[in-house]
Amino acid sequence: MNTQDMHPIAAHDRHPIIPAPQDLDNGALIPSDPPPDAAPITDQEVGEYREQDRFLPIANVSRLMKSAVPPTAKIAKDAKECVQECVSEFISFITSEAAERCLSEKRKTIGGEDILYAMGTLGFDNYAETLKIHLAKLRQNGSSGPPPPRVEHPIEPRIDEES
Repeated sequence: MNTQDMHPIAAHDRHPIIPAPQDLDNGALIPSDPPPDAAPITDQEVGEYREQDRFLPIANVSRLMKSAVPPTAKIAKDAKECVQECVSEFISFITSEAAERCLSEKRKTIGGEDILYAMGTLGFDNYAETLKIHLAKLRQNGSSGPPPPRVEHPIEPRIDEES
C-alpha cells in the first residue's frame, strides 16, 4: 500500500463500526441497512482507523524504551512494535476493568482510584502500590506544570570473568 493512498479520517467523518447481527443457527450474516446518513466505509479506512486508534504512537513508545537503555543501545523495529502492541493492550485491559466499575456505580468519568482498583482486581497489586504513591504525589503537587524529573538508573555492562 502506498502512503499517498492513505488519508486520515477526520473526526467528524468517523462512524462507529457496528457488526451486523448474525443468524445463530448457521453463522450467516443477516443483511442490515446502514444508518441513513452514514457514508460507506472502505476496508482500507477501517484498517487505518483501527491501527491508529488501538495503539499508542510508536514514537512515544520508542522514546520511553530508549530512556530505559544505555545511549549506545539500539532497539530493533520489531521490538518497538511488539512493546507498542503489548502496552496498548495492557492499557485497554486495565481501562476496561475501570470502566466496568464506573458503569456499575453509574459514573461517567474514570479516575485514578478506578485505575488502581482495576489493577488490584486484575492481579497487578505490586504496580498498583507504586502508582498509588505516584497518584498521591501528583495530587499533592497539582496536575499542572511539567512532570517531575526522571531518575535514570544506568545499566552497567556485564564483565565476563574470562576476559
